[in-house]
Parts: sequence; structure tokens; C-alpha cells
Amino acid sequence: MKFMKLGTRPDTFYTEEATRALISDLPSNLTIRVNNISYLLHKFPLLPKCGLLQRLCSDTGDSSSNVTLELHDIPGGEDAFELCAKFCYGITINISAHNFVSAFCAAKFLQMTEAVEKGNFVLKLEAFFSSCILEGWKDLIATLQTTGRLPEWSQNLGIIRRCIDTIVEKILTPPAKVTWSYTYTRPGYTQKRHQYVPKDWWTEDIAELDIDLFRCIVTTVRSTNMLPPQLIGEALHVYACHWLPEITKNKPPHTAAESSASQAEETVSRKRRVVETIVSMIPSDRGSVSVGFLLRLLSIANIVRVSPVAKTELIKRCSLQFEEATLDDLLLLPSRSLDDLHFYDIDLVVVILESFLMQQRRQSAGEHNQSVRSIRKVGELIDSYLQVVARDVNMPVQKMVSLAEALPASARPEHNDLYKAINIYLKEHPDLDKTEKKNLCRVLDCQKLSSEVCAHVVRNERLPLRTVIQVLFFEHERGARTSRQQSLISNEDDLSKLKLDPDNQPDKEESMRETTSYGIIEKGHHKLRKSGAKLQPEPEQNVIRQEELGRGRDIRKEGAYRSQLELDPMKIIQRRSKSDRGHNRGREKAN
Repeated sequence: MKFMKLGTRPDTFYTEEATRALISDLPSNLTIRVNNISYLLHKFPLLPKCGLLQRLCSDTGDSSSNVTLELHDIPGGEDAFELCAKFCYGITINISAHNFVSAFCAAKFLQMTEAVEKGNFVLKLEAFFSSCILEGWKDLIATLQTTGRLPEWSQNLGIIRRCIDTIVEKILTPPAKVTWSYTYTRPGYTQKRHQYVPKDWWTEDIAELDIDLFRCIVTTVRSTNMLPPQLIGEALHVYACHWLPEITKNKPPHTAAESSASQAEETVSRKRRVVETIVSMIPSDRGSVSVGFLLRLLSIANIVRVSPVAKTELIKRCSLQFEEATLDDLLLLPSRSLDDLHFYDIDLVVVILESFLMQQRRQSAGEHNQSVRSIRKVGELIDSYLQVVARDVNMPVQKMVSLAEALPASARPEHNDLYKAINIYLKEHPDLDKTEKKNLCRVLDCQKLSSEVCAHVVRNERLPLRTVIQVLFFEHERGARTSRQQSLISNEDDLSKLKLDPDNQPDKEESMRETTSYGIIEKGHHKLRKSGAKLQPEPEQNVIRQEELGRGRDIRKEGAYRSQLELDPMKIIQRRSKSDRGHNRGREKAN
């Protein structure tokens, strides 16, 4: 940090109650009041350098008596005035980026210009601003930060404009030509190990600025089209992490009711302004910021009550990249307030999902396959999310149903994960009535359940009986269909074994005889089998194989009949009814 030293005399100001005076052999003849402090000074050192004081003293008409002036509106207050007074007395002062703005504005107010006296305070401050502050980087940032205390004066005197123009120029400088110091505290990065300058070297320093100054810088940089959207998005992310510390935590932010107890309304208002400004500056290019950052920003926007326009835009941006979201990203969306007993904001997830599906429906025909993959990926994410929120004991069943039904049928090739979520919810909410259970289970497509899951459904007493019967019916149909296919395959194999080549058959009169007791056709005094293109003799053991084949068919028929009896829906209903009656009698005894 650079500074300018002016004057050589020691500081002889002292304070007595609310008065600041100077140790001197001469009595004070000029009293200047600034706010609550009175300065006992002398006309001679001050008037030759301050055009304003000359005019005010001349208006009094008496140059010999003690003059009292009120300067309560001097920019920078008493500290800035004292710097100007010390300069007039030749007392040593140090000017740096931290006090330049107030000193420059006060000097302009007092009219300490070259028109009053050569080598005056304003000229020296302008030289320091041009040669030191504008040539550095951190001095620029520090100077801009101090303009927030005197925004109108800084704007009118051109300090803000000149600082922003220089900062933008330095940001657009190729990283290889960056020679000034900067702040870069990314994890795993140290300047000793890395000799190169990262492309986002400037993001942390400008994150220290007020949101309005930050917006001016980023907007100006974007207008040049010289930096990629991802770099602009990184600057927005760094700024949000600095001013919204909740965005970096691995847990949902405090709700509005909790925030009001620990934060002032001014802080909430400032965060609201930060969120709305960041949302308005996000580049339209897909991937300029991550979907995790967008969802995290949305969770904070929900808490600080941003404008509907900003929230709608943020939801739209989230939906455009929703397929890239993870389960942890969705779990960081809390309920809006403590009025909601449940912890997770399912309604907000439904809104994002519906916006995502609307975007997918607008895709062209050539992008259909990619759209299907994206929808299925989001379907897996939603089912995983449902399995987590189902453990919330205060989660209403209708919210679970609304989110499960929001997905189209094409999003779920199978319903195994959805069944897991339903089973978890039924386990965590044992007091659901039959109507609520039916509403929850009606979103389940029993035909899309695997055989292993179907076996679990049949044994699951938490499910409504209707759901179990549906699973049994479809499983029975599936088993019958599989049995018919296996039977057809078996018959085709048998026919292929018994089929003979007509070109190489022996004389029918010599060898044909029928064995009707086993349904086996024998040809000649030996059996024939096909090997390659020739028929070769086959031993009599083939007769035994045919007998075993017949017995195998009978055994399969008997097993299928037993399996049909075991999966008989009427028997399952009878068993479940007995179980329910026993369960109810147990409840009555317990009561």
C-alpha cells in the first residue's frame, strides 16, 4: 500500500473536552466548529490556502476580532478537516488510499486549489491519485471502498469513474502481463508453487466492493466481450460466497423466522439486494455457473424474500441445468419458514421440475434422444430425493404424491426406487389411514417392479391390500407368460431332436415299427440320429430319454400348478384378512 508524506512539523494538536487546539505562543483568532468539535486555530496559516475560509471571513467584515465559522457540512467530517488544517500548518500527514477520498473531497470543499495558492493541497492529492493509486491494484480497490462514505462527492469529482475504468483495464490485461500483487486464496493454490497468474486472479479483490460498484465493474467487463461467460460466473460465485456466507455451508440456511432473531432487518435487506443483483448479472450462456450454485442461491432467495421477478428468473436458470444437479443440491432447499412443520421445500422442487419438463418439451425432434436421457436422469434424482424426504415425520403425504406424479411415465423405466421411497414413508408414518395409503400407492406402476421387489411387496403388510393384489396379478401373468415361452422352447427342442432327414431315411418296409405304449417311433432294429449330413445309429438309450422327457413334462405341469396355487390372489386375500383381523384384535386388547 503506497502513501504520500506531507509536512515536516510535529503534531501539536491536543484535545480538551470537546475542543481541539494547537500548542502555540499566539492566541487563537479563528474558531471552526465541525459537528460536535470546536477547533481553536489561527487565520494566518489557513486563510492563504483555503478560498472558502477567505470568503467566509471577509463576509464578517472584522478581520481583527475572533471569527467563529460553522462547517458542519464539510465532507469527511472532523477527520478530513483536521488533515486539511494540518497541511496548512505544515504538520506531517500521511495520505494513503484509505484517507485519500475524504481528504480530496474536503480540500475541494475548502477550495484549496492552485487558484488560491501555488502547490496547494488539491494539486498534491491529484498527483498522488494519478501516480500511485491508479497505478496499483489493491490501492484502487481500497480507494473505491472508501467512496461508499461519500458517494455523491466521489461521483461528482470523477473518483469512482476513473477507478472503475482503471480496474476494468487491468482485468482485461492478459494474465501473463499482470505484475501487481493480488489476493488469491483458492484451496490448494499458492503463488510459490505456481509461477503463472490464474485467469480469475481479480475476482477475490473486487468481491470486497459494494454491490453497486461490483455491478458497474462486471457490467463494463461483460460489455467488452473479451472474457468467457464462465469467468464472469466465477466472479459472481466468489462475490456471493463473500457476502452470503450461508452459500458455502453444507447445511440449509436459516429460515426467515430464525434470521429475524439473529440478524437485523438491514442485513436481510442487504442480502436481498445482493441476491437480486447477482441474478440479474448471470450470463445467459448455459454452464456459466453451476446448478449447485443456482440452487443454493435460490434457497437464500427464498429466505430473504427476493422479488418475484428475480425468483422466477432463478427458477428458470435452475431448470435449464436441472439434470446436472445432485441429491445434496436438492437437500439444501429448506422450507420457507417455521410455519411449515416439514423441513424440506418439496413445492419449490416441484416448480423447478415442471419448468425443466417444459423446457424439454420445447426440444426439437432431433434432440429427442438426449431429452429422454435427461428426463430419466432427473427421474432418478427425484426418486432418490423422495427416499430422503420420506423420513421427515412431518412431511404431508400429499406433497410426496405431488412430487412423485410430477414426473412423466417416461422418466421411470422401472419403479423400484419409487417403491423404496413409498415403503420408507409408510414405515416412518405408521398412523396413515387407508385413504392416504391408497393415494400414496396409486402412483406406483406394479408392472414396472422387478421380481425381487414384487416378492418384497407380497410380504409387506404396510401396503394396501389392493396394491398387493395388483402385484400378484401382474406377477402371475408374468409367470404364466414365462412358462408358455419355456414350453414353446422345450417343444421346439424336442421336435428338432425327433426330426429326421428325408433324403437319408431307410426303407420303411424293413425298419418301420411303432411303439404306442410310450409314444415313441422306432425305425428298424435300431434308432437313427443325425450327425452332420449323415444318419448314424443311436443306441436304445434314446427310448429311455424320451420316457424321462415325458416324466419331466408331468413334473413341470405339477410344479406350475403348485406355484399357481401359492400365488392364488384369493388365498392371499384370505391370509391378509386373517392377519388384519388378528392385528385389530391385538390393538383392542392393547387398548
